[in-house]
Amino acid sequence: MNRAIFLDRDGTIIEERNYLSRPEEVAFLPGAGAALKRLSDAGFKLLVVTNQSGVGRGYFTLENVDRVNAHIAEHLAREGVRFEKVYIAPEAPDQPSRGRKPLPQFLFDARDEFDLDLGASYMIGDKLIDLECGWNAGVRQSILVRTGYGARAERENPDRLEKAVVLDDLSAAASYILGARSSKTPSPAP
Repeated sequence: MNRAIFLDRDGTIIEERNYLSRPEEVAFLPGAGAALKRLSDAGFKLLVVTNQSGVGRGYFTLENVDRVNAHIAEHLAREGVRFEKVYIAPEAPDQPSRGRKPLPQFLFDARDEFDLDLGASYMIGDKLIDLECGWNAGVRQSILVRTGYGARAERENPDRLEKAVVLDDLSAAASYILGARSSKTPSPAP
């Protein structure tokens, strides 16, 4: 079975932009590409799981989301990074959804499609719903990064983060994962 890193997109890999819909608005967080490359080189499959409620709200189309994702993939490919798949939940929060985080369905789909061991995989994101998605799927560890909305989520939800690891950014998350992978049990949260 394979190990995977499930990643939120906005606020985790790229800067948070309110309802990002154009490739020219994409700005990568410092060190994100290098961190993803380290994880990939260590044998982890990389998968993006993203809620894009702007589609369901009528702000932009799924084609806009696809163009942004293609731009991200092209940029990261130049750094030697490849995503196995990008899972998109286009529904608004009040609309029925099969995979909108915190629902774990996309992680279960990826498990079946890529023969993944969820218990040896990680979820990284900047919101509580990202962590909950990982917990709901039974991943080894959900990691909150302080980029995007992460610092605010840490301040507002200290009691809900007891079983999470909270780190500054994707680079710190990669270092944590690669360090934890070499031991039998994950390191305690900082």
